[in-house]
Parts: sequence; C-alpha cells; structure tokens
Amino acid sequence: MTNFRSLTLLAVMLSSLLAPLAHAAIETVDRVIAVVNRGVITQDELDDRIASVKQNLASQKIQLPPEDVLKQQVLERMITDLLQVQFANAMGMKADDAMLDRAINRIAEQNKMSLPQFRAALEKQGSNWKTFREEIRREMVISRLKEREIDAKIVVTDSEVDDYLKLNAGKTKVEYNLQHILVSVPENASPEQIQQRRLRAQSAKQEVSSGTDFSAVAAKFSTAPDATSGGQLGWRPAGSLPEAFTELLDKLKPGESTDIIRSPAGFHIMKLVDKREQNPKEIVTQTHARHILIKTNELVSDNDARQKLVQLRDRIVNGGTKFEDMARAYSDDTSASKGGDLGWVNPGETVPEFEQAMKALQPNQISQPVHSPFGYHLIQVLERRQQDVTQERERFRVRQEIKQRKAEEQYEDWLRQQRDRAYVDIRLKEE
Repeated sequence: MTNFRSLTLLAVMLSSLLAPLAHAAIETVDRVIAVVNRGVITQDELDDRIASVKQNLASQKIQLPPEDVLKQQVLERMITDLLQVQFANAMGMKADDAMLDRAINRIAEQNKMSLPQFRAALEKQGSNWKTFREEIRREMVISRLKEREIDAKIVVTDSEVDDYLKLNAGKTKVEYNLQHILVSVPENASPEQIQQRRLRAQSAKQEVSSGTDFSAVAAKFSTAPDATSGGQLGWRPAGSLPEAFTELLDKLKPGESTDIIRSPAGFHIMKLVDKREQNPKEIVTQTHARHILIKTNELVSDNDARQKLVQLRDRIVNGGTKFEDMARAYSDDTSASKGGDLGWVNPGETVPEFEQAMKALQPNQISQPVHSPFGYHLIQVLERRQQDVTQERERFRVRQEIKQRKAEEQYEDWLRQQRDRAYVDIRLKEE
C-alpha cells in the first residue's frame, strides 16, 4: 500500500510539473496573434508568411527591415488578405482544388517546368508545398473578388477617352518603371492620425534622401500590399497614373524620387527607375475566329462540358454539321446568335489559354476542347491578316489606362474602408 501511495503521489507531482510545460507548448503552437471579425491568424501562420517574405526579399537582395517592423508589416498584410477572403466567402466565391491545380500547372509551365520539377524546385528553396498552394488559392480568391467588386464596376466613357487624347495630342507617349512608398491614411482620420502618418512618410523620405536603398525603405515604412517586395510597381503607362504624379515624374531622372505626394489614399513617395517611349505605330496579326463555349457550374462539371464539346466537334468534323449551327444551338456565349463569330481578334484581347490555342490553329482548323476561366471552348480559325491598329489600339490603350487608374484608386479606398470597419484585435504584445 505504501509503495502504491508513493507511486500515486509521484504521478500527481509529475503531472502538475509537466502540465504548465504542455500548456506552454500548446500556446506556442496555437497562439492567436490576431482576431479578425470571426477569423483568427495564428503564430504559425504568421511565422510561415514572414519566412516567405524574407525569402522573397533576399532573392531580390533587398535589405530586411527590423524584425518588429517586418512582423507588423506582414501581419497587417495578412489581416487585409483575411478580410478580403472573408468578404469573398460571404459572397460564395471560392477557388476549388480543380481550379487551384490548373493555376499551379500554368505557373509551372510559365517557369518551363513539369509540376513535379516545379514542386521540387520550391521545396529546395525551403518553401512548404501545402503553404504555397494555400497562398495561391488565397490570391485567386482575392483576384476574383477585386474583379467583381472593383474592376467590373469601373466605367470609362468615350468622352473621357476623347478628352485624354485631346489633352495629350502631340505629346510623346511614355511609360515609367516605378517603385513607391505609400503611408495610408484611414477613412475619416483624425488630425492626430493624419499627423502621425505624415511623420512616418517624412521619416521614409529622410531615409531615401540620405541614400538608403529605396526598396529597403519601402519594406520598412510602406503600408501598401507590395511593401514586402520593395514597393515594386513595374512599368506603368502615363495614363494609368494621376496627373499630379506624372507632372512630378516628368521632372525626374532615372534613380531620383519625388517629394511626398498627398492623395486621398495617404502619402506617397515615387521613385523613377526608368522611362521609355511607347511604340507609336502598331501592326498586329489579327485572327478571325469563332467558338462554342460550354460554361461549367454546379450542374455542369468539367468532364460534362469537355465531353459535350468532343461530341459537337465530331459532328462538325465527321458529320458535316456546320460549326455556326452548333454554336447557335449549344454555345453559352453571347456570340451564339452570330454563330459563335468573334470577328477580328487582336493579340491580348482574349484570355491566355484561349489565345494560345487559337494561335496554334491553321485557317479552317478546329481545336480540341480548350479550358479557360470561362469554361470550355471549341475554337475555329477562319483567316488571318496583318493590320495597322495604331488608332484603334491608342483608344483601347487609353481606355485601359484610365480604367486601371480608377480601379487602383477605388481598390485602395475599398480596402481602407474594409479595414476601418472590421473588428481587429492584435495580440502581438503578448509575446
């Protein structure tokens, strides 16, 4: 009996000693870093994203900001991403595994690798394959959300295009390769908040002026989504930027940066990396094509759509049925009433999957089923021609530039509103 009591007491003592350690381990692994509405961001998720950002910055040879600054920057980006995913989920927008697999396959192809090779290359760099897949899924959902909530609602009128062309008549068309720093200002910010953000922008400008690498300053101070990639904007046509920005950029030499620019979104600093003239004349290969589209949905699976088009193709090729009759009867596209006729198509006017398949066809040849974000297509090329599309492309380019500028401004404003309205409880200080 004595031995039994001793063993029981020992077990109780060990249990009481080990319990705090086990609890601490659970807290370390599962600790919630931020509560965002009804969702959470955990320590593990934050650590994974920080590791990914560090790898990205290192690959670009960008100096890392201080650890606490980087952690704050990454967490804020994760909060913004989670808010968008929550909004998308509430709208019923998701990226299923089949869509995700197709997207990753395209990324592998763009890198000239098979999927196993691409996965091996990522894991060799230290990336976790499961984490990578979820990052791509999140980006797909956010992209679809932006397209639906922002891009699809942007209207550019003919008069706006005409006014821009008149205003810039005779001027050289230019593009800017840019980096930027944005210190955003909340909607309905108090004077104290505005002053606090202004001081942050001034600190960033002071570091840039003192010779600190612009990418490192962007990673440290910018609140824009691209802060963790050094504020890289890439090449932007002049028309896609606010006039207040282009007036300042035109005065800069490559390598120079602007002073602080105030906009409704906050405080900006722009760096001109390079500048080039746009080609004033464009001659392109146009393709006259038609297609049959079968959309996929809850009732029509990928396999159903693909098999339907295989049957239609067989009827056209071997049964003597006319392509245009099949398009009128079965196509889900608005071109169905015209026998699927798309008219003359310029390069870049269709999604990449469609354009790639169309380019591979000879006149009068019919494709196998082709998958795109819209569904599955049969494509027939009727003829091709060389065409001077300078004027047409100029109007199209200007319309796209104005739309891009409007979309970016509205997207920044929309994100700021979502962030300001959300319930966010950050618990970093508990570390």
